[in-house]
Amino acid sequence: MLFAVPASASGLLPAPAVEQPRSGEFQLTGRTAIVVPAGDAQALSSARYLADLLARSRGLKLKVVEGAAPANAPAIELRRGSPGGEAYVLDASPSGLTIQSDGDAGLFYGAVSVWQLATAAPGKGPAAIPAVHVEDAPRFAWRGVLLDSARNFRSPAFVEAFIDRMARAKLNVLQWHLVDDQGWRLEIKKYPRLTEVGALRVPAGPAAAADLDPATHQPRRVGGFYTQDQVREIVAYAAARHVTIVPEIEMPGHATAAIAAYPQFGAGPERPQGPSSDWGVHTSLYNVDDATFGFLEDVLTEVMDLFPSRYIHVGGDEAAKASWKADPAVQARMRALWIGDEDALQGWFIGRIEQFLKAHGRKLVGWDEILQGGVSPGATVMSWRGLDGALVAAKLNHDAIVAAAPVYYFDNRQAGDPDQPPGRGKVVTLRDVYAYDPLPPGLTALEQRHVLGVQGQVWSEHIRTDERLWTMAFPRTLAIAETGWSPAGRKDWSGFVARAKLQSARDRALGEPSGPVEIPGLVFPADERVRTSQQLNLCSAKIALNLEDDAPVRGPRARFLVDITNPCWIWPRADLAGVTAIEASVGQLPFNFQLGADRDKIRLRPPVTPSGELEVRDGCTGPLLASLPLAAALASQGVTTLHAPLAAATPGRHDLCFTFTQKTLDPLWVLDRVRLEASPRGH
Repeated sequence: MLFAVPASASGLLPAPAVEQPRSGEFQLTGRTAIVVPAGDAQALSSARYLADLLARSRGLKLKVVEGAAPANAPAIELRRGSPGGEAYVLDASPSGLTIQSDGDAGLFYGAVSVWQLATAAPGKGPAAIPAVHVEDAPRFAWRGVLLDSARNFRSPAFVEAFIDRMARAKLNVLQWHLVDDQGWRLEIKKYPRLTEVGALRVPAGPAAAADLDPATHQPRRVGGFYTQDQVREIVAYAAARHVTIVPEIEMPGHATAAIAAYPQFGAGPERPQGPSSDWGVHTSLYNVDDATFGFLEDVLTEVMDLFPSRYIHVGGDEAAKASWKADPAVQARMRALWIGDEDALQGWFIGRIEQFLKAHGRKLVGWDEILQGGVSPGATVMSWRGLDGALVAAKLNHDAIVAAAPVYYFDNRQAGDPDQPPGRGKVVTLRDVYAYDPLPPGLTALEQRHVLGVQGQVWSEHIRTDERLWTMAFPRTLAIAETGWSPAGRKDWSGFVARAKLQSARDRALGEPSGPVEIPGLVFPADERVRTSQQLNLCSAKIALNLEDDAPVRGPRARFLVDITNPCWIWPRADLAGVTAIEASVGQLPFNFQLGADRDKIRLRPPVTPSGELEVRDGCTGPLLASLPLAAALASQGVTTLHAPLAAATPGRHDLCFTFTQKTLDPLWVLDRVRLEASPRGH
């Protein structure tokens, strides 16, 4: 009888469904052959993939053989036979190693597991693989990651490397976020201005505005787009690794870049002039004219020609309706269709697109807002606002994918330390991701079957570099991989950490970047009188972000933790014994955030001097302890250090509250670092 151990004793990640250790070892050497059935192209492809991994990680160059196994040495054999689909059976013994599956994906995943077994111990050269019997199959059909190439462009080579990393963790869906307010990244032959206008933008802030291209004497633009030939190559690359690419073409919102290129398809009285350099929820929406649907159907026709995926993602989220409400033509169309409000109009809009996709043999998937206006049961719902969307979708007989924020949003910080890359301000640890249960409570067995799987999101507003994206995505994506593949009863935190470390070591052996598996908690500096913004408390955390300075354009930049709706920090119980002065390093950022009506709710503290001040109070409503004028910092694009004496001797411990005074929201003043000084400093 087979049994399942609490965690994978062999180091497999994701943990397999069943793993039975046996006696002996399989000796993997340079003489080992990989054998596949004659004429089986898919098995041959998986065998070559395994051979490549072993060559790169262990330096073993194994021969791939079609037909009968050589008689002179034990071999790795890929065989056809039950189970099917993505499932496989693996047997390692002193006499040989076999992978069996009727499914092409099953053989591939079995080959990945063999590579993991062969690299469980570090080093190059031969490996002794402990004898084991594995029966394995995924828990969920959809095991995905979203890669956002719209906000910050990623090269084709990076996308392919990302797909490789996914495949080695048995992830099978890449949702490719290709268009948004900040960029249009996909070549559309019929509408060339989508990339001519929409693929490049000038980053926000005075530093970027002053960075002139010597050839044009205009500010340098950043971005790029994928040609259709590049997309076909990437799609084929993914398919060979059993990763399906689901393209996301946003509508009716997140459409600023597209409407800048083709203003006639926008709604409302205003039209954007180019892709936005702002973050947040924009008001640019497509209108509801027949010509606009013709444009969208033309775009989707070319998209479907490039992407054979059964699913096409159309976004549907964060469609601020102000432009529809202000557009007489949209309102007239609503009356003609007997549509009562703008939410219902969005339901009609998405429903029309769904029928077009259905007529072409595709299925629509969208974020959970598509439920608000009513959508046919054929639509698949991606639940990002917690589990509620998945719960509602399943009860309405919709298929659903759990992509829940904040825990599955990997642009959140992984820890509170100051060295974390820029991103959203909430801390979402590796353990948080691993512990999250994607099956909402209260679902019947029938409703649970509507939950297709799980997906992690790597949004890139604040992830400017490839290096940072690797760090933010991994190892948390490995937690998604195990949740999506392994039976719920097989999950084991300590075992996962050990195997995730091993997987990171494998990545390094392949010459690829890897993030730290054990992320440190909040660490304070040795000097107890120094704190960074990340080591202070935010007075509120409505929109907390760990932001990067906009300057210098090239080179290291400071990072600031701030609630952009309330730039206010607290140093709780600061010891002011002997402290006579405050040193504070401050920066200024462009206020490039689309907040709608919430922007009007931000309250500014009136300045005493024209340039404003950093005020330090004893509690946020208490007496003023120090005022640091910002005049010296106003002309600086970087961080400026300011000094001021304390107003009076204040021994003991106090909750120091740091706030800025200013007349306008732009620039956004931010605190970088604070030091309590034992003696006043000269100016």
